[in-house]
Amino acid sequence: MSTHAKRERLLLADLLESAGPDAPTLCEGWRTRDLAAHVVVRERRSDAAGGLLLKPLAARLERVQGEFAAKPYEELIHLLRTGPPRMSPFALKQVDEAANTVEFYLHAEDVRRAGGDGMPRELDPVFADVLWRRLETAAKLYGRKCPVGLVLRRPNGQTTVARKGTPVVTATGEPSELLMFVTGRQDSARVELDGEKEAVARAQEAGLGL
Repeated sequence: MSTHAKRERLLLADLLESAGPDAPTLCEGWRTRDLAAHVVVRERRSDAAGGLLLKPLAARLERVQGEFAAKPYEELIHLLRTGPPRMSPFALKQVDEAANTVEFYLHAEDVRRAGGDGMPRELDPVFADVLWRRLETAAKLYGRKCPVGLVLRRPNGQTTVARKGTPVVTATGEPSELLMFVTGRQDSARVELDGEKEAVARAQEAGLGL
């Protein structure tokens, strides 16, 4: 059975392939080639991928990612599409689903929306619920840098608190759009913000995300 992560992986590979190696993305400073190198290194080079979270390893990650970015673009797309090697933890369906569902969804949107397609995708309700559960689980991590209180709300009324504090800003939108918002993609996220004008502006400009 196809998983959400697998479907998003294939979509991301298709989008990167169609865009070509030098197209813009929503990731500041990255073209599509850099984004492709990032996702490949992340699941194929655990010795370097730790630099995503650990500053002492950041220089190594940058070097390895640069080496991968220098590979033929078609090779990067192939490596992404075919997935990690068999011995990689990411090759396990459960790990792939847990680690890559949100990752690949967001990066697919990074390519789509930077390419001019700003309309949100219509997601099936099951996938939307999956994204909401992931958002609930990580909300406080995503919102820890927010300078004001931040509440996330689905159109159906479900809410989760990303940051306690006052004044409070409430962001309302589909789970997919709320994920865009709390991962630093505020300008591209289709959400409605309610709260004091100054607080809304601070939340909109905050460096949210992991």
